[in-house]
Amino acid sequence: MSVQLQVPDARTLFERMRGRKILVVGDLMIDEWIWGTVSRISPEAPVPVVAVTDHSFTLGGAGNVANNLRALDANVEFVGAIGDDAFAADVRRLLREEQVNDGGVFSVGDRPTTRKTRIVAHNQQVVRADWEVATPLQAGDRSRIAQYVRERAARVDAVILSDYAKGLLNEEIVEAARACPLVLADPKPQNVAMFANVTCVAPNASEAAASSGIAITDDTSLERAGSALLRSLQCRYVVITRGEHGMSLFGKDGVRLDVPSVARKVYDVSGAGDTVIAVLALALAAGAPIERATQLANFAAGAVVEKLGTATASADEILALVEHEHG
Repeated sequence: MSVQLQVPDARTLFERMRGRKILVVGDLMIDEWIWGTVSRISPEAPVPVVAVTDHSFTLGGAGNVANNLRALDANVEFVGAIGDDAFAADVRRLLREEQVNDGGVFSVGDRPTTRKTRIVAHNQQVVRADWEVATPLQAGDRSRIAQYVRERAARVDAVILSDYAKGLLNEEIVEAARACPLVLADPKPQNVAMFANVTCVAPNASEAAASSGIAITDDTSLERAGSALLRSLQCRYVVITRGEHGMSLFGKDGVRLDVPSVARKVYDVSGAGDTVIAVLALALAAGAPIERATQLANFAAGAVVEKLGTATASADEILALVEHEHG
């Protein structure tokens, strides 16, 4: 068992992480939030009538990975695809507000900007509408994005491939990312094979089960699934996030670590995987051993699940959780 992460070690690691150059390549989305209250049922159908009080937009999908990186003072460049529509401008505005370089965000003509519209009343989601086309990119779009990734990957400290199965990522783009020696991926099970030979994959437990074909029901099946992914993908590390059970690390060189959950209260687990992949990439880019990177990512996940909605955590918030754990 690795020595537990202490506050001075974490603080030093955060200092080394600051300013690292990270290229995020993935399925970019915009989350549209319509907030309101309900006081009656519609006379037209048995559905609530939401009186709208607020309307806002946030970055979703792989955009949340970029948000998490910026919360930790990383230098972030994004590669993704948006439609030729009104929401494309909102995506670029949100990226620029976070000081994320959007030079690799390409407009494509065969799909809308991916948008998730959520109507929320009294802090309860009433309905969600998805606006998307998830088919693979056309050959010309694939080629120009792959060329851009190849050029930029050679100049950054790490590349994160954030897969939400919306059609952006493919073998050509993943191969281009390997121009960087440090490549991490958060894959969807249906696409997992394309991420062979990256440095690290970080699925959640259900994704790991689907990707390996092994139902994870106990420690033995977890071990089998993690080992199977290592063998099939030939990556250096597999990190499986396990919700209230923490995280488990499997390494090609025999490294093995289980890290228990450190969340004091769990309000919302959405987006925690984005936090994990962001912190893993930054910590490894800063030269941390994989065990330290995994422990720090686990504390970061513990900090974000204590917040409502898709969230990020600052270095100070994560350090406070480390201190609390050792208090």
